Amino acid sequence: MRLVWRTEWPHWLLMAVLLIVLLWTPEQVIPIHWNLAGRADGFGSKWVAFVFVVGMYALFLVLPRFDPSRANYAQFAGAYNLVRFALLVMLVVLLGGGALGLQSAGLLYLLVGGLLVVTGSVLGKLRPNWFCGVRTPWTLSSKRSWVKTHRLGGWLMIALGLAEIAAGALDPSSGGQILLVGGGGVVVVTVAYSYIVWRDDPDRQSAVSTRPAD
Repeated sequence: MRLVWRTEWPHWLLMAVLLIVLLWTPEQVIPIHWNLAGRADGFGSKWVAFVFVVGMYALFLVLPRFDPSRANYAQFAGAYNLVRFALLVMLVVLLGGGALGLQSAGLLYLLVGGLLVVTGSVLGKLRPNWFCGVRTPWTLSSKRSWVKTHRLGGWLMIALGLAEIAAGALDPSSGGQILLVGGGGVVVVTVAYSYIVWRDDPDRQSAVSTRPAD
């Protein structure tokens, strides 16, 4: 994926806003970790946190360059960029809000739920690659398994995200349990489903192709 101004400037703007907030606030230590109850239980230097955010942005920006199936990214560049941006929004709001003293379990699970909804809404657009999506031996060796598993996984992630948003708004204390149980359920269902579809696919392969998918 190439670095394109029109897709990257929103990311740069978010990181600039976070930098301004961190420069403006006198606190040198901010929340950087939260437990399942949504309460901050880990604190660290705000500058280490900022470097982490920039590092995450850089990692997801360059990751496709190291993917043997990198040619496929052109087919879902919009979806990939949207997920990258949603993740950055969550990190900036959490860390910037922590620096400003604005933190709550409700906010945490609203953000997590929003990220899950955004990711689920575009999951079905992903094409075979080695870094993003539901990567099982069966999705990576069957186009049918990849497509069907990601469509199902997308709907499941949206449902889980909506449940997290509801928990964040109505009962933040349940957000962690919903995320843990629901997330585990999504993993189990999608992995099992990927095998079932692969088993019935007459065109399955022994290894995933590195050519762009149709």
